[in-house]
Amino acid sequence: MKAAFFTGLRALDVLEMPKPALERPGDVLLRIDTLGVCGSDIHYYAEGRIGNQFIEHPATLGHECAGTVLDVGSDVDGLKSGQRVAIDPAISCGDCDQCLAGRAHTCRQLSFLGCPGQAPGAAAEFITVAAESCYPIPDSMTMVQAALVEPLSVAVYAVRLAETSAGGAVGILGAGPIGLSVLLAVRALCPGRTFVTDLFNNRLSLATRCGADWTGSPKINNIVTEILKEEPGGLDCVFECAGRQETLDQAVELLKPGGVLVLVGIPESERVDFRIDSLRRKELRLQNVRRQNNCTKAAIDLVASGTVDVNPLATHHFELKEIKAAFDLVADYSDGVVKAIIHMPNAPDQPR
Repeated sequence: MKAAFFTGLRALDVLEMPKPALERPGDVLLRIDTLGVCGSDIHYYAEGRIGNQFIEHPATLGHECAGTVLDVGSDVDGLKSGQRVAIDPAISCGDCDQCLAGRAHTCRQLSFLGCPGQAPGAAAEFITVAAESCYPIPDSMTMVQAALVEPLSVAVYAVRLAETSAGGAVGILGAGPIGLSVLLAVRALCPGRTFVTDLFNNRLSLATRCGADWTGSPKINNIVTEILKEEPGGLDCVFECAGRQETLDQAVELLKPGGVLVLVGIPESERVDFRIDSLRRKELRLQNVRRQNNCTKAAIDLVASGTVDVNPLATHHFELKEIKAAFDLVADYSDGVVKAIIHMPNAPDQPR
């Protein structure tokens, strides 16, 4: 079968490798149909690392995926051949203190698809994965929507962690795929007034299309001044989705006393700074977000019901043989890309 590998910094090749076989009774053999290019994939592609997680080339990649069940292990119930599924790429042990405390996403033995030293990536024609990671989708959902369930599930989890009350004023700094997913989740789960910022006008236009009440670019205006004109008391919650020091600083200025700063973006640097006097005097709460935690089914339901429309996020489509072009496009923010979707060779034709 064909699979994509990181073979060096900004080097990516499609190579032949053996098709995986079911080895554990709780696993499922999947044909991968669609794969989204994630920002974390780009960190590994361009920098070879995220924090202290370094890749050793060659390395498999990809985790935002959806596929079709081909075979199931002897212990698997509820899944069968031909079933279409969205995937939670986190595979937990179920027995450690974190899993038993309802924190499977910080499992002590966690494996994550396409993560160095953990589980093989999903940029392949076929993979095996734990049955618990497979969530059936209704016939009404496309496989592109199913791949977009993964970033939406991260957003749903972020909104749950924020404990944002209905009617609050919310800032979303960074309107990439995760920021836009957060916008969709906020509007679906706790609708209030939303303020979205980004450096790219096409992403701000897409944010407006997704329901943002106000958008602005720091290249044109002083974001803090303009938003505080609209909300003089400050914002109840800010989702920082850009992973940049500038947006972290803006978030602290924008929040009202007692507000919550939700850290969703992944910074390129190892450290970030805060003005402690501002954090202390406002008594701001910092909430980190680690992927998703049992939110895949909720994200599927939001899409399947029509409550959330993820289709506008999928701006570019590629075949597996074009995957390097997709990664270069996303890494360079070219051609107005938001989310690039890879369509695998054996996948059935799907609406794009």
